[in-house]
Amino acid sequence: MGLTVGGIAELVLTAVLFGIGWPIPAVVFLVGAVILLAGAALFANTTLRGKFQVWDEELGRLGLKGDEHALDLGCGRGLVLFKAAGRLPAGRATGVDLWTKDQSGNSMDAAWANARAEGVADRVELVTGDMRDLPFDDASFDLVVSSLAVHNIPDDEGRAAAVREAFRVLRPGGMLRLADFRHSRRYAEVLGECGAADVQVYDLGWRFWYGGPQGRTAMVACRRP
Repeated sequence: MGLTVGGIAELVLTAVLFGIGWPIPAVVFLVGAVILLAGAALFANTTLRGKFQVWDEELGRLGLKGDEHALDLGCGRGLVLFKAAGRLPAGRATGVDLWTKDQSGNSMDAAWANARAEGVADRVELVTGDMRDLPFDDASFDLVVSSLAVHNIPDDEGRAAAVREAFRVLRPGGMLRLADFRHSRRYAEVLGECGAADVQVYDLGWRFWYGGPQGRTAMVACRRP
């Protein structure tokens, strides 16, 4: 909304400046308006369509058999959690969150409503918990995923603790996919220290840009030996 309002305001200024005969500053504001409105369009695409497409592709490449147990760290209203659950007809998908307001409308009730709407409520479990100290035993999950959640932890040690916890609850042979637009290289470093195999960091492309390339999202991927 901020990008859109800013772009419209700059378009109005552009018209005013052209009207009073100041073409050079008018062109400057016009360029600014185009950049802001393009950023708004990219942001909206990511929010409404792009991130859904990207996660569908990422989950599709994992070769899930359908009986795995998956965990979503910071599941929020359930985008990734329910996509994973849809691929696990004989499995389970657990979402953990503190249900803070980092995401609009974030609540356990909203997540349950979405689970029912997606037809996966029978294979989903929602847990209130801190990803820095997960309430699960070691080696409990075949797949751990997270989307734009770990960066909300304000300090480096807290984020590192969350990544270590994600690895701790992975079963041998289990896979981790952690998408974020900050600190990705640090997450990979922590996973390497934990002994993870096949650690990768790769860009998820323009469909996961929040306003432009400055807000691009990367995926951190690994496997537990």
